[in-house]
Amino acid sequence: MTTPQIISLAILGGALVLFVWGRWRHDVVALIALAAGLISGLVPGGEAFAGFGHPAVITVAAVLVISRALANAGAVDLLLRYIAPLTGRPSIHIGGLGGISAVLSGFINNVGTLALMMPVAIKSAAGAGRTPGSILMPISFAAILGGLLTLIGTPPNIIVATFRADALGEPFHMFDFTPVGAPIALAGLLFVAFVGWRLIPKERRERSAPDELFDIKGYLTEARVQDDSDIVGKLLREVEDVAAEHDATILGVVRDERRILRPTWRGALEAGDILILEAAPESIDKVVTTLGLTLADEGKDVTETLRSDEVGLVEAVVTAGSVAEGRNARGLRLRTYHGVKLLGVSRQGRPTRGRLRSFTFRAGDVLLLQGDTEQMPGTLADLGLLPLAERDLQIGKRRKLWIALAVFIAAIICAALGIVGAPVALTLAALAMLLFDVISPREAYRNIDWSVIVLMGALMPVGAALEATGTTVLIADAILFIAGNAAPVVALGLILVVTMTLSDVINNAATAVVMAPISLGVASSLGVNPDGFLMAVAVGASCAFLTPIGHQNNALIMGPGGYRFGDYWRMGLPLELIIVAVALPMILLVWPL
Repeated sequence: MTTPQIISLAILGGALVLFVWGRWRHDVVALIALAAGLISGLVPGGEAFAGFGHPAVITVAAVLVISRALANAGAVDLLLRYIAPLTGRPSIHIGGLGGISAVLSGFINNVGTLALMMPVAIKSAAGAGRTPGSILMPISFAAILGGLLTLIGTPPNIIVATFRADALGEPFHMFDFTPVGAPIALAGLLFVAFVGWRLIPKERRERSAPDELFDIKGYLTEARVQDDSDIVGKLLREVEDVAAEHDATILGVVRDERRILRPTWRGALEAGDILILEAAPESIDKVVTTLGLTLADEGKDVTETLRSDEVGLVEAVVTAGSVAEGRNARGLRLRTYHGVKLLGVSRQGRPTRGRLRSFTFRAGDVLLLQGDTEQMPGTLADLGLLPLAERDLQIGKRRKLWIALAVFIAAIICAALGIVGAPVALTLAALAMLLFDVISPREAYRNIDWSVIVLMGALMPVGAALEATGTTVLIADAILFIAGNAAPVVALGLILVVTMTLSDVINNAATAVVMAPISLGVASSLGVNPDGFLMAVAVGASCAFLTPIGHQNNALIMGPGGYRFGDYWRMGLPLELIIVAVALPMILLVWPL
């Protein structure tokens, strides 16, 4: 083993440890690996940022923009209209939602698909008398499976296709993944619809509906400011700080029958004002005494007082990699900068009370926010939060539906026929969406997952260094040693299983970048067609079902579904066994060794 190979293995091993540890985000870990490669000399300085111009990176960014544009145009909403009649039996309900999710994921990024489907799934579940926990995990898994259908369904497919282009001179094309991906997706969908959902723990399937996730009625109180109160004449912001010391939140002020709910209001309090307080029963007396208040209309339901034509309540999920992850309301300046108030936090289906301003958010947490209804969509997007409410049909964009569909279909046809490469076709399609005002430039940039872009751009040079030093061949030889003298199909199965295992604990794009060159090395050592091995990597990297950390979809549903870390493997493990059982014969049939 040479010195460069030892250094390469150390960098790769260190990166995998950091990915699994989860202390830093996956894009930060990728940059650390790139920095280590530069310092050690494995990555030439002139190639440090070459990965950011890689076709795979450009393609992923274009697909994310197109996905948002199609949603804006109403393409998804038209499909969702047909869901209502499918909510009778649980299996038909899940199969209908899952089938639509899988088809959409073949052409729209699977994380974006779940973001669109999750509010609809929750609302339809409530209408059918079912819980979010009984339906969200199957829908998430179906969306992940749908990514196997086409080149643009998921980043690992794009990465594998470009590795094939580098190794063999030609990439996988748009529908080269379909003959293998479609049977896998169909088998997986049938499993989650008819068997898988029954494996979800019973308490998750029988939890209360999402409307009860934040039952704040018992925590709301109206209290009147007395004439001799010390807070008369003080700014609301000053009084809010005092209330926060007693674990209470001032949600609004009622003055002369007029409700003042905007979090950005800066007025001074007057005698006779009624404060709308949120606090646990044991904290009410302390707050009332400290602020010089008297209870007003005790026992009255004041929930609707928190809403108006301008101000509303929304539940939103913290997405993985968002600016909100790992921070709290104070650090995000939710009220002072973003103009929203945090009323509650639910983690794994359990509401949290107490000092919310210092509560550190995690991916999957559900936040109850109050703010300006017009500004709320933009605020949630800036914070990386996904609203748990069914999106209204965007009438203003509907007239551009056929334009958006025509542009997208033209791009697919051009890429499928080889008129231009997929990166060029999809980039031009994204540009056309911007020119036709189907999506605004701000929306386009906002909907690109920059953490994935940075991860891919940083890891591409590291992957090239692994190949240049012969490290991938070294790892491939180790895999062949484990396989012994068995037939090549054993090595193929080993590549598939190892890739699936890695994808359960690290980002799927990172898994594909690491495993694609290794699979090429195994195929080269065996002297067989590498296409089957690359396809095994594409399938394995996209099938993360055992944990909530392997795929963004799994993290997104954790809070709304009230799931625990150990819930995923109950349905995920048999699903992965089914995938292996279907994938191996299909790969051998379509891409013979």
